[in-house]
Amino acid sequence: MVLITLKKGEEPLFLFEAPAQTPLTELVPQLAKLQNYRLRLKRLIEGTDDLVEYGPSKPEDQQGYDEDQLEALSKDKPVPAKKEIVRDGMTITINPDPTGRRIGEAPSEQISEVIRKTLNDAKACLSADLIKSGKPLEASIIDEALDHIRGAITIAWPMGLPEWEPVKDILDDKEDLSGTQASKEVIEPETASIWWAGKELQRDKKLADYVGKNEKTKIIAKIQKKGQGPPLREAPVNEQTQKDMMAFYYRKQEENKKLVENDDDDYVNSAWANSKGLKSAFSGVGDVSWKAR
Repeated sequence: MVLITLKKGEEPLFLFEAPAQTPLTELVPQLAKLQNYRLRLKRLIEGTDDLVEYGPSKPEDQQGYDEDQLEALSKDKPVPAKKEIVRDGMTITINPDPTGRRIGEAPSEQISEVIRKTLNDAKACLSADLIKSGKPLEASIIDEALDHIRGAITIAWPMGLPEWEPVKDILDDKEDLSGTQASKEVIEPETASIWWAGKELQRDKKLADYVGKNEKTKIIAKIQKKGQGPPLREAPVNEQTQKDMMAFYYRKQEENKKLVENDDDDYVNSAWANSKGLKSAFSGVGDVSWKAR
C-alpha cells in the first residue's frame, strides 16, 4: 500500500493508504470526501462545545438579548456566575450565553464532563499526532467519533435537540453551509485536484503511473480546489528553525564584536600563553594561586 501524507498548503491533514494500482478517478474523490468528513467532525466538536457550555440554540427569530439583558449590559452589571438548579427532576446548569444565541441552560457539570471527555477523544482524529504515530485515517474512525458524540448528547438531552439546533443538523448531515466561512473550506470531490512532485495527478491515470509500482512507497501530496492551480512551494526551513538560526548568528556576531574590542595583548592572560604551563602541569601545581581569594 502506498502511504500518502495529504496536506493543504503547509498544513498536514492525515495519512491515507491506497494500492499503487488505484485509479485516480477513485482516489482523488476519496481523499476529498475524507477531508470534508474531518471538517464536519471539527464543526461538530466546536458546536458541541458551545452546546455544553450554554445549552441549545434559541429559534433564529428569538436570538439576541431581551430588554432585561440589554439593561443589565448598559449598566455594566457583573455576569451572573454559573449555578446548578433542579427542574422537573433534572439537574441543569444556568449559564447565560454572552452572545444571546443560546438559552443559557446547560447540562449538569457531571454530564458536561462526560461530553467534554468524548469531545477530547474525538479531537484525536483531527490531531497531527495521528500522522506522527504513522496511523492512516479511515472513514470508520470518524464514524466512531461521531457515534460517541451522538451518544453523549443523547444522555444530556434524551428527548432530542430542537430542530433549529446547528449540532443536530451536523449529526443528521443536513447542514446548510451556504454563505458561511465553513463553506470555503469544503472541497468538491468531483473537481478536487491532487498535486505531487510539482505535478497534478490526472484522473485518467493510476497512482502507479506517477509513483511507481512499489507498494512501500511514501509520498507527500497536496489537495487543491478547482482552479487554484499548483500549490505554493514550502519554505526550505520552518519558522522555528529560522528563528533558531537567527539567534545563533546573532550570538556569533556579538562574540566577534567582543574579540575585536579586546586589546591585542589580551592573549597573554590566557592559560595557553603561559610559558611555564607545561612544567606546572607535570609538577601538579598548574592550578595553584598564591593570591588570596
